[in-house]
Amino acid sequence: MSSTKHWALSVPLDGFSLAEHGEIAREAERLGYTDAWSYEIDGVDCFAPLAVVGVATSMRLGTAIANVYTRGPATLAVSAAGLAEIAPGRFCLGIGSGSQPIVEAWNGGAFTRPATRVRETVQFLRQALAGERVVFRGETFSVDGFRLSRPPSAPIPIHVAALRPGMLRVAGEVADGAVLNWLSADDVPKSVAVVREAAARAGRDPASVEITARLLINVDPPSPTADLAVRRHVTAYLNVPVYRAFHEWLGRTASLGPMWEAWARGDRKAAVAAVPERVMNDLILRGSIEEIRKAVIRYFDAGIDTAFLQLATTESDPARRRQMTLDTLRGLAPGTRRPG
Repeated sequence: MSSTKHWALSVPLDGFSLAEHGEIAREAERLGYTDAWSYEIDGVDCFAPLAVVGVATSMRLGTAIANVYTRGPATLAVSAAGLAEIAPGRFCLGIGSGSQPIVEAWNGGAFTRPATRVRETVQFLRQALAGERVVFRGETFSVDGFRLSRPPSAPIPIHVAALRPGMLRVAGEVADGAVLNWLSADDVPKSVAVVREAAARAGRDPASVEITARLLINVDPPSPTADLAVRRHVTAYLNVPVYRAFHEWLGRTASLGPMWEAWARGDRKAAVAAVPERVMNDLILRGSIEEIRKAVIRYFDAGIDTAFLQLATTESDPARRRQMTLDTLRGLAPGTRRPG
């Protein structure tokens, strides 16, 4: 990976329709943002926002992430081929296992053997996206005789979303990039080390694996209301089993233990109140534009190559919400930095 650091948008932007994203992305590209990376939870799918941005700009596009359980292997391949046709040579397919709520509670799947499932999906996709007829017999799925009739004109880099060592090693061994999430700048070296070491053991150039991350930014001025929203956000995510296990591995058991205990008792209010301020400030970027910019740069210095900035606000007025988001996007843009 080159030493260039990439400032990227996380799309879709809250409060803006997908149809509006073309104009926003054109401005963002002029301001120095190089990429747009999508996410997929309960709003829109991960491919649609990229289609809009891809037609409107020359930005690099990435899914962060497309879920390997909720789409079958062939469906992932045809979706990737479609985006690659819209943006030849500038689409990255980020895949991952997601979490138990998305896979099981919402989609009726079974969240089992995620590292194996992701590894096998990468193996299948390498063949399928190269236009080969694929007969694949894996431990978690099989494919019998699939071939893309419109294979991409250029190879599609495949990135793997990873939290703990098992998946970080999969990223290092078989993927072109690792997608990180919900970690502090100080946590980054621990995760990156696992990726680089796995790549080296697999006989690959460790530096060739791109490290990307979604950075969570709250654009609200500090206030009790904003603090409460951030605490709720942290609580909602870090009680999901995969994220709890991740933060136990990162060493936050002592600081988050009281929150986890309150949640297990069913006391949601106490759980929210038990989130330490240090954890809030480590995981969610807040403050002035300059303070947030410095925080983003800390992630780059810690080993992130590409940072997708996810902007959030608790502002209830739609017009004000949109303006705050755009102001922050413009203020943080690499092309609008103040001298010195």
